[in-house]
Parts: sequence; C-alpha cells; structure tokens
Amino acid sequence: MASEELTGLTQGLTIDAARAAVASGETTAVALAEQHYSRISTGDEQINSYLSLSRDRALAQAAKIDGMAARGEALPPLAGVPLGIKDVLTMQGTPATAGSMILKGYQPPYDATSVARLEAAGAVLLGKLNCDEFAMGSSNENSAYGPVRNPRALDRVPGGSSGGSAAAVAADFAVASLGTDTGGSIRQPAAFCGVVGVLPTYGRVSRYGLIAFASSLDRVGPFTKNVKDAATMLEVLAGQDAMDATSSAQPVGSYVAALEKPVEGLRIGVPEEYFGEGLDPEIRAAIEKVLDGLKAAGCVIKKVSLPHTKYAVPTYYVIATAEASSNLSRFDGIRFGLRDAEAKSLSALYRKTRDAGFGSEVKRRILLGTYALSAGYYDAYYKKAQQVRTLLTRDFLAAFHDVDVLVAPVTPTPAFKLGEKTDDPIKMYLEDIYSVAASLAGICGVSVPCGETGEKLPIGVQVLARHFDEATMLRVAKAVEDGQASAK
Repeated sequence: MASEELTGLTQGLTIDAARAAVASGETTAVALAEQHYSRISTGDEQINSYLSLSRDRALAQAAKIDGMAARGEALPPLAGVPLGIKDVLTMQGTPATAGSMILKGYQPPYDATSVARLEAAGAVLLGKLNCDEFAMGSSNENSAYGPVRNPRALDRVPGGSSGGSAAAVAADFAVASLGTDTGGSIRQPAAFCGVVGVLPTYGRVSRYGLIAFASSLDRVGPFTKNVKDAATMLEVLAGQDAMDATSSAQPVGSYVAALEKPVEGLRIGVPEEYFGEGLDPEIRAAIEKVLDGLKAAGCVIKKVSLPHTKYAVPTYYVIATAEASSNLSRFDGIRFGLRDAEAKSLSALYRKTRDAGFGSEVKRRILLGTYALSAGYYDAYYKKAQQVRTLLTRDFLAAFHDVDVLVAPVTPTPAFKLGEKTDDPIKMYLEDIYSVAASLAGICGVSVPCGETGEKLPIGVQVLARHFDEATMLRVAKAVEDGQASAK
C-alpha cells in the first residue's frame, strides 16, 4: 500500500475500520503500527503525548495478528488496532514513570490487567502516554517530562491528568487509548480534545497494575474517536479480576449491542446545580442544543436537583489527598525508582529522594492529605468528608429513581491556555466542579463531543448513569453523537 494511502487510512481511523482493514487484507497490522510510529515521530515533538514507545512488543503483536489474518482465523475484537497506554499503568519491560521523576527508569515486571486484556483482544500497544504526575492535575502541566499540548489548539492544555491519552487519539497518534479518572481525568481531557472518554462504574474495570493515586476513586477507562469504539473497548476491559478485590462480579453485557436500542422514552435528568454561575455561555448553549435533540428523539427531559453538589470539590480534595498521602509513602528511595546517592542515614534518604523526585503539586497534595489524617484533625476533615461523600451518593441515587441518566457539562470552560492557571491551585481545582461528584459516588459517566466554541475549541457533554448501567449511558451518548452528525 502506498504511503499516501496509508496516511489517509490512519487519519480518523476507528477500531472497526482498523480491524476490518486488517481482516480484509487492505493493509496489515504491521503496516498500521509502522504508520502510527511514523506519525508520532513527525508530529509528537510539539504535542509531547508519548513518554516511551514499545516498538518491539507492538510489532511482534502486529505480526502475530497478521499471521492469524493470513491463515483465515477468526480475529479478536481489537485485532491490529494501535493503542496507547497512560503511563500510570504497568506494561512488563516498559518504563512506568507515572509522569514523575521519582520513578524514572523503573520498568515493572508485570502487565496491568487492563493492559493484558487489551493485548489478549488483539490490540497493538504502541507505548506509554504522558500524564500529570501520579495523575494529579487538571491540565497535564504537572508532568516531570513536560506539558502536553492540545492538538486542536497548541497554545491550550489538553486537560488532565490523562492529557497524553486524549491528545494521542485526537492527533491520530493512536486509534484509541487507555486513561484513568480519579476526579475527572478521563472526561475533562476528552472534552478539551474533542474525543470520547468513558468513566466506568467503580469496580467495573480492574485496577490491578495501576500506580495508585486515590484507591477509592481511581478508575481505568478508554478514549476513542466514537461511542461504538468506546463500547467495544469497555467490553474487553470490563469484568471481575481475582487480582483486584474491589473489582465487581456484576455480569458484563454487550455494550455494542445496547447501542442499537432506541432512546425513545428514556428520562433525561438535568441537574440544576450544574447550570449555575460560572458556566461558559457557549458550553451552556451547546448542551441545551443536545437536550433539544434528545427531546426530539423521544426522550423526556426533567429537571432534577443534586443539593450537595457545592460540597463536592472540597470533599474530593480531602479524600483524594488523604489517600494519596498513604499511597505515595511507598516511594522511599529504597524499593524502586530514584534513590539519592549521597544520603548518610535512612531519614536523609527518604527526605532527599522525595524532595528531588516529587513535583510541587504532588508535594502539596501529600501535605494536605497528611494533615487531614493527622491526630486531632482526622474527625474534622477526613471523617467529615466521607460523611459528605455519602450524602453526595444519596443525591445521585435519589435522582436515578426519577430519571434514567443525567446530562450535564463536563467542564465550566473550554480548554484554557498553557500556564493560565498554574499559579492558582484553587482556580485549577475548580475545573473539576462538574466531574468530582460522580467520582465520589462511584457511578459511570462518559464525555461526548457536542460542538465547538467560536474559537473552534471542542465542547463536551457529560452523560451520567447509575452504577453498572453503562449500557444505557452509552445508548444516550450514541444518540448525542448521532445528533451531532446529522446537524453537520
């Protein structure tokens, strides 16, 4: 196949199209992988989405898929599809830095369950993607290896913490990718970069092999170019894992098949607290247009209230930082990663290694979390935050008695400029105002592109559903996507 034809095939390539092209012999998995590596080598210098490439592993997997295709064997669902993996997930023999200097040079001896499941389904894993250090950030400016730029506007952030994962898909450096979401880290970058990003229900996808930030909040999910691809990826990723005690035994249905069901008659909840002061007027208008489209498709639109929403951001930043303080204590300069060579005592080794290895935002969150857990403050902060978390969860459960899904903004603003909010942590934290409540409640959500601002910046809409109802969530997301396509 000619280079020009390959380039055309790679641009905007979906999972279905990639798999079909390999199965039909239109191209090969090896050729697809090489073409993506070519695009990365020529275009990623300015985006900075990849931290490392796993060329040998990827090409070996691609050759295996090509052998299956040549023999006429049935191909798995992700056969030959080039994917990228966020660098907080382990891949055997490949660096896992979590975007931090403290893990520079660390190569884990095992695969994360999500990584293993993707590869078992035929995916070709191109490499590891840039992210905010230990997934702590809303802009991907906290990576020790430099910020990621938004492919849709190079002076803008791609969102965080999974900015590299969203940017790689938006820039066609991968057909799809894997990210993680603790308080919005899949949904917000998806909205900023104009791709689809899924937050599965807590326990739906195994966390084994994920370098932990906040263990009661962290979730693994896909970035894709359309909703059907997201459903395909989620079917592969979902399901119980003996290596993760928090993974659920809840049966996994066919998310792809669910997309064929009409949305007529579904009840769509519009949470009034998500449409107040501070919401960008262009985002508000785009989401109102989405609601009009769903109403035209036969859905019932109903206003609902989530009264404890105003407490979501402070609650999240107490719980998440407390868990980070506990989880990150393992990085001590002894077991793996960076180690200060000049320390003369154990305490000096800890202190010097952590001072050199952790970035400023990670240090800030460790200090906040340690304070919240300390004697005399635990009840006032951490315990109180957990109680408010229960109230937030009850808000969602009450709403889902009356409606099937919620439709809301993902972010208060479109992608902001690089450096615009780095000096004001509170302003940065408030970027999570529409995403952290769902994280605390453990429900599922998806960000779907729903238009552009006057400056051609992507706008995303968030569809939230009750625990383990990803099927309905994706049905509504597909209806939103179809409405956008018909409007063009």
